[in-house]
Amino acid sequence: MSSAQEQITRKSIEITPARLRALRANPMCLKGLLRGIEKESLRVTADGDLSKKGHPNALGSPLTHPAITTDFSESQLELITGVNSSATACLNELEDVHRFVHAQLKDELLWPSSMPCIVGSSADIPIGQYGTSNIGKTKNIYRRGLGLRYGRLMQTISGIHYNFSIPEHLWQALNIADQSLRTRAYFDLIRNFRRWSWLLIYLFGASPAVCRSFTRDLSHNLEDLDQGSQYLPYATSLRMGPLGYQSNAQNNLHISYNSLSEYTSSMLNALTQNHPAYEQAGTIKNGEYQQLNTSVLQIENEFYGTIRPKRTTRSGERPVNALLERGVEYVEVRCLDLNPFLPLGLDETQINFIDTFLLLCLLTTSTPDSVDEVERITKNQAATVARGRDTTTTLIDDGGQRRSLQAWGSEILEACTTITELLDQTIPDQRYTQSLKIAQSKLLNPELTPSAQVLAAMRSEQIPFFRFSMSQAIKHKSDFARQPLTPPQSVRFDKTVEDSWAAQKAIESADNVDLDTFLSAYLALPEPPAAPEHPS
Repeated sequence: MSSAQEQITRKSIEITPARLRALRANPMCLKGLLRGIEKESLRVTADGDLSKKGHPNALGSPLTHPAITTDFSESQLELITGVNSSATACLNELEDVHRFVHAQLKDELLWPSSMPCIVGSSADIPIGQYGTSNIGKTKNIYRRGLGLRYGRLMQTISGIHYNFSIPEHLWQALNIADQSLRTRAYFDLIRNFRRWSWLLIYLFGASPAVCRSFTRDLSHNLEDLDQGSQYLPYATSLRMGPLGYQSNAQNNLHISYNSLSEYTSSMLNALTQNHPAYEQAGTIKNGEYQQLNTSVLQIENEFYGTIRPKRTTRSGERPVNALLERGVEYVEVRCLDLNPFLPLGLDETQINFIDTFLLLCLLTTSTPDSVDEVERITKNQAATVARGRDTTTTLIDDGGQRRSLQAWGSEILEACTTITELLDQTIPDQRYTQSLKIAQSKLLNPELTPSAQVLAAMRSEQIPFFRFSMSQAIKHKSDFARQPLTPPQSVRFDKTVEDSWAAQKAIESADNVDLDTFLSAYLALPEPPAAPEHPS
């Protein structure tokens, strides 16, 4: 196909004219984008083994602490910020949480890479514990189910979740005042994000290699890098590939993002459709719950995807119920690796680009999704994961045409230019334009990507993946130790820890039904919406 023919057949990336006019008339409406960060990290011993110790009491209750909890494992910390209208403020908050955590860990370290450290058998990976309350037991049972269904090893893979929402004044500027219209706009964003999220995997993927201890019992197509490491020469993010969060049971699911009603209907189907292997395993064995149920998904959070529509839930409320009742409040980006070179796993330059990218997804035309398109999206992600840094790699674009990753990526980045120019009018420097230029440089030169830099460091220092990650973990701990919290900050953190234990105790004391009764109510689902909406 000639270049001219390609221009005719493929779909262009254009900001909706009315929205572009509104932004140019009032660029300051872009000020104060809202974001929050959830960062997962494994606790490891001084020898680099996965910690077998329980969640440290000095970090507070993982059930109720607002900033420090656990993900799947007792050894897998999840550090959480509040909602911030400034990227700098968000990172400062995350940095303070890191300082507090490192001060409490004593001789333990935080593993800085997405792919895990040295782990023993699956049974050696401790599942998160949340106390004796019904909700605490439910969280533990859910994790038991994850371990049963996918293996505990996969659950030790860590990443960064980036929560993003549009501030009220920007909605008003875009003339999107009604919640139903805002929900529709978020689904527009989500569909475009899914089409183009391979670009974030290329730009920020930082897991091209793994420790042999991770792959010893797994089938894979990795090559030997050294005696302790395996990799793929052009890989970007093995975390986002077959070794990462993948599920055979979910492969046949088609979760539609065309509207809230289609999304919730397809999600409810997965939450109520039994899976034969899970039925065979059963819900209760020897008097103990092994999983919450035998459906394809125990709860909504089990569905693996690069992005989720979200709504803050009330106590005991299911996410799907919250979405149906109050619409989408924000989106959660889930395809970001930990960058082992950065103490926080990401930096402000990356945040600025992600904000730009998400605005592009919001502001451009978003066509409905389909089963065929989801298949293309899956293939594009797989190609980027395994061969993203190979300059001959091709993807299938939105128009169904095969194009080079670099050419399509360049078009997406060029479409970001207008947005960065507008964003730069809200701040005294050119940080958004600079973040875009860095992304463009990475696209033109794959050796500048984090995944390439990880391999370059391992080769130049002649060390395996394990030793590279350990060196970074030790360096980060030392860096935080040199800048401890101030006494007033320490007092505030200690008070939050104390309050969290009191809150857990109050929840446990307030339980007035048995676990079976609680689960019956908690797992209850609404009827699917009667009629589908149509995307804008």
